Amino acid sequence: MRYVEEFRDPGAAKALIARIGEVAEAIGATREQPVRIMEICGGHTHAIFRYGLDRLVHEGIEFIHGPGCPVCVLPMARVDEAVEIAERPGVIFTSFGDAMRVPGTKKSLLQAKAEGADIRTVYSPLDALELARRHPDREVVFFGLGFETTTPSTALTIQQAAREEIGNFTVFCNHITVPQPIKVLLDDPHMLLDGFVGPGHVSMVIGTHPYDFIARDYGKPIVVAGFEPLDLLQSVLMVLEQIRDRRAEVENQYGRVVPEHGNPVSLAAMADVYEPRPSFAWRGLGEIDASGLRIRPGYAGWDAEAKFGIGYGARRAREVAEPEGTRCAAVMTGRIKPTGCGMFGTQCTPETPLGALMVSSEGACAAYWQYGGRRSPEAAE
Repeated sequence: MRYVEEFRDPGAAKALIARIGEVAEAIGATREQPVRIMEICGGHTHAIFRYGLDRLVHEGIEFIHGPGCPVCVLPMARVDEAVEIAERPGVIFTSFGDAMRVPGTKKSLLQAKAEGADIRTVYSPLDALELARRHPDREVVFFGLGFETTTPSTALTIQQAAREEIGNFTVFCNHITVPQPIKVLLDDPHMLLDGFVGPGHVSMVIGTHPYDFIARDYGKPIVVAGFEPLDLLQSVLMVLEQIRDRRAEVENQYGRVVPEHGNPVSLAAMADVYEPRPSFAWRGLGEIDASGLRIRPGYAGWDAEAKFGIGYGARRAREVAEPEGTRCAAVMTGRIKPTGCGMFGTQCTPETPLGALMVSSEGACAAYWQYGGRRSPEAAE
């Protein structure tokens, strides 16, 4: 048995921080010319700021916050379509809580709920399926969101609905995949990245080999990391050691959870239920080929896009401009920090969000707001 205190031990943290400093000095990292390490997962972003790791490590280490929040990268048009479904008569629309306050062009799901739509927060797609069992006269729709972490649970629920022939349950599928947007970032000549801290929960499902292209084709080290402070510190050290040794490999710091080849049961369910979309729109990155998943024709009876004639199933997702003055796309892709947006902490707050990054539990702006008092560029210094 291993306890969480083992991964938060102050003595071990100090030793790792000292070692990070030594390797950073050896490779010539400075505040003016830092080693830029992108953490892909929004959960890692929050852990970094919750534990103050950005302030504890050597000043020559800069954390770049990647597009690792699936709610945040969802374009506003898809939020609008979710609201459109939810407001139809006879629909019970269900969603995870962190999507409820994400603004669309006119309103959020929470605002639609306040106006009378039957929208309910659930903790699992199975909760939505149970609602469909209990309300056979209503159409129950689950807002399927997330990277590969949550994709299997939605797939398994659709399989269960098919076995039971529950015809009043559908999924509005917005599941997306991690590797494709990383390639887009690496192909961007303006993105200067030295290495990656890879997502732990996603990798628990897909394994480590989907990241091979990062090391093989781009020569960048990536270390799949856990979420405790010692996990992240050790992962940063492993990235730095690869840079020092002029290596580019996929390493797995989170071996206690992440298997090399992923979870076969989850992967089988995903392959059965989903197929890649030709392309999918990402907020901040635009259309990315084969980066989204759609429900296969064999399960069309449980596909909300097919049943309601909405979304990619009916037309291309329309382009919707971000609110004037916001810089969500630049924050999402690591080009600026949240404090670089003039709206941060002024017009855009958790109470009055203009963008998803401020309200999602994995959003970078929410992390800056919640931890460390980073409410202005000066406070970030």
